[in-house]
Amino acid sequence: MENLARKEIDAIEAEEASPAANAILGANPFVEIDAENIFATYGELIRSIIARPERLWPAIGKLAAEFYKVALGDSEIQPAVGDRRFTDPAWQENPFYHRLMQGYLAWRQASLSLIETEESGGSDWKGPAQHRFAMMLLTEALAPTNALWGNPAAIKRVFDTAGVSLIDGMRNFVDDLMNNGGMPSQVDKRPFKVGQTIATTPGAVIFRGELCEVIQYTPAIRQVRERPMLIVPPQINKFYVMDLAPKRSLIEYTVAQGIQVFTISWRNPGPEYRDRGLDDYVAAVKEVIGVVTAITGSPDINLLAVCSGGMTATLLLGHLAAIGDKRINAATLLVTMLDSGDPSMSGMFATGETVRAACLRSRERGVLDAGTMSRLFAWLRPNDLVWHYWVNNYLMGKNPAPFDLLYWNADSTNLPAALHAGFLDLLLRNPLVEPDRIEILGTPINLGEVTQDIYVVGGMTDHICAWRACYRAAGLFGGSTEFVLNGSGHVQTLVCPPGNFKAKYFSNPRRGADPDQWLEGATEQKGSWWDNWIEWLQRRSGELRPAPDAIGSEDYRPIEPAPGSFVHQLP
Repeated sequence: MENLARKEIDAIEAEEASPAANAILGANPFVEIDAENIFATYGELIRSIIARPERLWPAIGKLAAEFYKVALGDSEIQPAVGDRRFTDPAWQENPFYHRLMQGYLAWRQASLSLIETEESGGSDWKGPAQHRFAMMLLTEALAPTNALWGNPAAIKRVFDTAGVSLIDGMRNFVDDLMNNGGMPSQVDKRPFKVGQTIATTPGAVIFRGELCEVIQYTPAIRQVRERPMLIVPPQINKFYVMDLAPKRSLIEYTVAQGIQVFTISWRNPGPEYRDRGLDDYVAAVKEVIGVVTAITGSPDINLLAVCSGGMTATLLLGHLAAIGDKRINAATLLVTMLDSGDPSMSGMFATGETVRAACLRSRERGVLDAGTMSRLFAWLRPNDLVWHYWVNNYLMGKNPAPFDLLYWNADSTNLPAALHAGFLDLLLRNPLVEPDRIEILGTPINLGEVTQDIYVVGGMTDHICAWRACYRAAGLFGGSTEFVLNGSGHVQTLVCPPGNFKAKYFSNPRRGADPDQWLEGATEQKGSWWDNWIEWLQRRSGELRPAPDAIGSEDYRPIEPAPGSFVHQLP
């Protein structure tokens, strides 16, 4: 028990220590950002600044004054709390490095202030957001810490290792150039093996269709709730974010609470699946519901869906409401953005032009390529997902740390071109906020007709599905909806096991139209939202009954042990 507790604490500390842990993007935003997009944005930014010299010249004057203070040693500018680039003592103690740091921070602050001025005067959030993103890419790339001469910690390591760190760094650089698309590796993958060290909750595949496998998990206690739960994971990543290491697995946790748990494991599609779209994926989940009810004998089920899987499940809820199908009793939506009107990373580059270009590229290839997208979208959080590892892997000559979340994040999947186009349509047209603006399986979708109880979870620092957008999603349904705000980011909201002493969430039963007003009246709860949610779920999962003696049924016999075959498919 002591060793297990120590492992849990180590996992929590590793997560807190990893700069990338809170920056994991998870399911990507679907719109490619290429060099052409960025250079076009720089052109727009330069033109907008030149067109308004009244904001440029004061900024230059203020920057010159701050440079003068820096040179005299009178500047008080310091890195922001949480900026780990300047933690080496030399940045404070060495006069040269101290002035270099302050000069860089002054220039960065002045550059970004131009965009803040623009934001305050603009009604369209996408243009200023794109400008700020482009400026942020430039300022973070030019940080002195990214160069050997400007990084005192890297220089010290060269002397401490007698130059071996430079050799190791070059070796890492060549390896990433050949095997990681030229991007710095974020994780040491060697300790992880799906089905052996992660995704280890006992179970078996009991159904295999064209688009997905279905895993049923072995009951952990003698009595289970009569109503089962089906998990719909995101299509752009593997399902096992819900089943990471023991004690960090939501599936393991839920099974231990007496819930009969099933999960979908999506196929990693190739170009031959280019025509499979939203209708096909919604139909696949609908078919799986029939499998789950047949195995358990329950007339209905509970549903838990994540991110893009949450979009799919929401469309299914709308479709079932339209045809009067009552087989879903209650639903949980995790970090799912149904209203794309709010500012978010997902919608920042989603314009008519970029969406058409993205659809054309994926149609030509047959799929939205997972490897390319994961590399491109690391640049959404460049300090945490690119430059930190540039310094660690190449300048310091170290290997990245082994970390299960980062391993999962790198194990992404393709999207069929038609499904990609469907998600982009949801993102650009925002059709779910009004009735009958989209059809699925021949039925118009009106979320106001969805009357099931729904539990919605957002992440306070989520950069993909902004929490305010998740909050507004809760107001689209016609039934009783509970909203909970976790105190971390996109993926950390999913992996939030009890026992993490830093975990917290916010709850407020009074849910009005204004998310900020809701937050002002919310109560901060210490601990994991998992405990709050399982109580909510158990009240909607029926009576206890003896656990089944075996997995599957006469019609759906086990095919192979969990985690199945689809999870091992390569992009």
